[in-house]
Amino acid sequence: MIITNVVPKRKGLSALYIDGEFALKIDTETFLVSRFSVGDEISDSELKELIESSNEKRAKEKALWLISYRDHSKKELTDKIRKTADKDSAIKAVERLEELGLVNDEKFARTYAEKLLLNKKLSKKGAKYKLLEKGIDRELAEEILDEFQVDPKEQIREIIESKYKSSLNDEKGKRRAVSALQRKGFSWSDIRTVLEEYTEDESYEI
Repeated sequence: MIITNVVPKRKGLSALYIDGEFALKIDTETFLVSRFSVGDEISDSELKELIESSNEKRAKEKALWLISYRDHSKKELTDKIRKTADKDSAIKAVERLEELGLVNDEKFARTYAEKLLLNKKLSKKGAKYKLLEKGIDRELAEEILDEFQVDPKEQIREIIESKYKSSLNDEKGKRRAVSALQRKGFSWSDIRTVLEEYTEDESYEI
């Protein structure tokens, strides 16, 4: 196979032509630092190696770009990179950033748990579900959540006071409040206990 042309494209990519036909898009810098140029012969194995190098470079660049905006868990970062790169390249990129200390699931989980519990007012159950969604190990998630001393009933009171207090005068408003609280992971027993503080009926059911 002969490399017959290399045409620069957008986003740091170049169109690689082999034997007069378009073959694929490849990272421009990766091609420039390779030993190949237009007119050179390239074997299947050499082309595969060039493609892998290109993919890995693009994956690393995407990973660095993503973490420059905010911290990510390993799974979350890998999933995002896989939208524009192959699985192996994404995994290698994330593992390399982990080695450099730029990706740390424990640090991410602790920061994210604090945000979920204190800012978004999720229950520990709700926060745990979110952490697991991000790929955090179950045992690590539980260990970190145990570090936070939060009272679910107090969390529920704060949510009601800020959003639902005025709507508890009718059944529709109560149901809306209960649904919202349940979506945050609070148990029905805790929700009912707090709601009874805002209603005259101490045997309130929904």
